[in-house]
Amino acid sequence: MRAISVIMDNTGDLRVLLASQYPLLVVATDEEPRFLEVLRSAAGELDIPVWTWSSTQGLARDRQQAQYQSTDPNQALGFIAEISTPGAFVFADANPILRDPIVVRRIKELAQAQRRSQTIILTAPHPDLPEEIKGLAHRWRLHPPSEAELLRLVRRTVRRLADRGFPVVLDNDHLTEVANALKGITLREAAGLIQRQALQDGRLGSNDISALRAAKADLLNTDGVLELVESDAGTLDEVGGLEEVKSWLRVRRIAMDSEMPGLDPPRGILLTGIPGCGKSLIAKTLARTWGLPLVLLDPSRLYGRFVGESENRLDSSLRTIEAMAPAVLWIDEIEKGFATGDQDGGVARRLLGTFLRWMQDHSEEVFLVATANQIDALPPELLRKGRFDDIFFVDLPDEDARREILRVHLAKRANDPSCFDLTTLVAQTAGFSGAEIETAIVGALYRAVAADQPLTTARVLDEIRSTVPLSVSRAEDVARLRAWASTRAVMA
Repeated sequence: MRAISVIMDNTGDLRVLLASQYPLLVVATDEEPRFLEVLRSAAGELDIPVWTWSSTQGLARDRQQAQYQSTDPNQALGFIAEISTPGAFVFADANPILRDPIVVRRIKELAQAQRRSQTIILTAPHPDLPEEIKGLAHRWRLHPPSEAELLRLVRRTVRRLADRGFPVVLDNDHLTEVANALKGITLREAAGLIQRQALQDGRLGSNDISALRAAKADLLNTDGVLELVESDAGTLDEVGGLEEVKSWLRVRRIAMDSEMPGLDPPRGILLTGIPGCGKSLIAKTLARTWGLPLVLLDPSRLYGRFVGESENRLDSSLRTIEAMAPAVLWIDEIEKGFATGDQDGGVARRLLGTFLRWMQDHSEEVFLVATANQIDALPPELLRKGRFDDIFFVDLPDEDARREILRVHLAKRANDPSCFDLTTLVAQTAGFSGAEIETAIVGALYRAVAADQPLTTARVLDEIRSTVPLSVSRAEDVARLRAWASTRAVMA
């Protein structure tokens, strides 16, 4: 696959910001040691000394003794105002001190004084700036660890484990695979997972790589927003029907591998349509077919109780996914996160703005698959031409698709499809979704097992005839969806 992601150079970015003499930088990171390492490198190239302040240590020139009584942030800021020497002054975990109006005023005065040789840097996992200094601050975020950074960490951690007597059976290719498996988490988290796996196993070998992926998946899912999906759904070729979208994806895959100049890589698709007809299955089989990790983002889990928490969750999640590139991002029922209204104080509107900016600006190789059941609940800004490469409508399966769906689900449960009257079953499932066909087969199989008898066409027909499909129970909704799609979407 062609590499399209921009190499994120933290040191270079920060060096440019320091050289540009911004008086106030705000850095979103929960990797303080790593940020300070990057800052020292960037500032060192410009001969700018680094000072650090914390509530426990006070203000000190990097790795030197702290100034007297400087644990009080007002005292520390007063000291900075009195000296004329250049410096980058880092205030770690800044949110608590920003609730002090005197501190905020001092920072504002220092920033407005435009002392070109000094930069105040406020750090926090999610900086919460008061209105008084928002307009003076330049925001910057520490990029997640690159694969090269992770590989260096893996080598260093493995050496330490070997020095402690742990057998390490990993060649260079395996080390690279470990680094790739840990993309999307911090260096501290990655080192912790490697060490934990070595302690659990008593050794570290290539067979531990899948366990590291699983451990990372658990780590990503701590707040429920992201989930690394391990699916056995098969490949696109095994999906019944949906020939248009499958053909579209095959063509885009070939284009992604080409080196033709001026050919932009595909960015994503929106799948809408009748529930149970294969939208989610496309996301799962696409990732499997393309050989990429599948990351599920649950938009309903983005909402938090505090001001700015929802936007921070989304921003952090998107950064994590970028760090895992190349990857497939699957947003299931996207309307749950981005359907705007007047009931949430504008949170959905702000989330939408954050997401649209990411869709427009991101350069990492992340292919987006969004699904929607209530497409008319989505704001027009998300649906306008150019947001998605295409919008596909997934309708109820036709005869050929139903025949293939029946074959797949019978064979999946160790039943030979040739032993069933598929022509009759296809006719009797007109108006059924793929999920409803599967449910009928599963229900019939339960009854057959309970009766200690084999599954037969007659048993499947009994289940089908006792089912009221969605196309009947919600006929008006189906008609409305089809009417919407007739002029706005490509039939999948």
